[in-house]
Amino acid sequence: MPRTPLEPRFTVEYLSVLDAEGNLDSALDPGLPPAELKRLYRAMLLARRLDERMVRLQRQGRIGTFAPIKGQEASQVASVAVLRPTDWMVPSFRETAAMIWRGWPIEKLLLFFAGHLEGGQPSPDQRDLPITIPVSTQLPHAVGLAYAAQYRQDDVVVMAYFGDGATSEGDFHEALNFAGVWHVPVVFVCQNNQWAISVPLKKQTNSKTIAQKALAYGLPGIQVDGNDVLAVYAASREAVERARAGDGPTLIECVTYRLGVHTTADDPTKYRTAEEVGLEAQVDEEIAAAIARFEATAPADPLVMFDHVYAELPPELKAQREALAEGLRSGEPGRREKHEPSPPMRGQRSGKR
Repeated sequence: MPRTPLEPRFTVEYLSVLDAEGNLDSALDPGLPPAELKRLYRAMLLARRLDERMVRLQRQGRIGTFAPIKGQEASQVASVAVLRPTDWMVPSFRETAAMIWRGWPIEKLLLFFAGHLEGGQPSPDQRDLPITIPVSTQLPHAVGLAYAAQYRQDDVVVMAYFGDGATSEGDFHEALNFAGVWHVPVVFVCQNNQWAISVPLKKQTNSKTIAQKALAYGLPGIQVDGNDVLAVYAASREAVERARAGDGPTLIECVTYRLGVHTTADDPTKYRTAEEVGLEAQVDEEIAAAIARFEATAPADPLVMFDHVYAELPPELKAQREALAEGLRSGEPGRREKHEPSPPMRGQRSGKR
């Protein structure tokens, strides 16, 4: 059957400014001043050191579950650095570096991972959303923020973060579709670290790149070396400038990976200067001080978990809250008499037939 091609075959561009040996392609250099390069380096170092310390804190039981970012610092720091304070940043659950750049105190992030409600609350003057644990649900919210900004003729850009696993969720596709339809000022930053928990990328998609998925929704997509801070900065700056000029959204795929632990055979004195070691000591002191402030905070109130689910608690949750409160008062949280079964949740069978 004869067929008529509707569009030419697409191409996806790949950007790297530094090669594997760290050599600079001067033609692609974004031209950052030395002071800004040092600021980016310090932010990446702080994120790396904090990440390592948070893993140890979790293993010691001092905070709860934590998603490490080791190896993804450049993807986060270089992208978020191009935003203005008045722009919006929408994180997933693995954006520690980006959140620190945006002004989140370290002890506040620690409070979040220790179960404190206030740890997830941005300050009143921050244009950031809280950490989002469910995979990809933040992406339609980001498009909604961008749509509202467009409607109000507010000169802001929204930057939304997610991992490669999020591209297997419907929220990702819905967000890109509406972003393309509405032509809103949003930049999607995918940190493709090759794995969604235990599922490799090749089992999630048959696409050669994640960047090409943008083309189906009528917006540009670019793949960059996610470990190249200059490439990520250049691509992010261009995408933000496009969005702010009214030229619509962009999808940036940062190809990166999460690093393993350091090897004991390493000798850092062979390649690290005394000045760099001094900076690392300063960063370690900053983290230690934040941990001390975090651990000086009173324990979280477990009853807070009931406060922000419903405007008015349904009877079964009210009963659970009262039971927990009584248990806390008696020193035995969750304790129930044998004749007092837990009330079933709505839609849950009681066990009787």
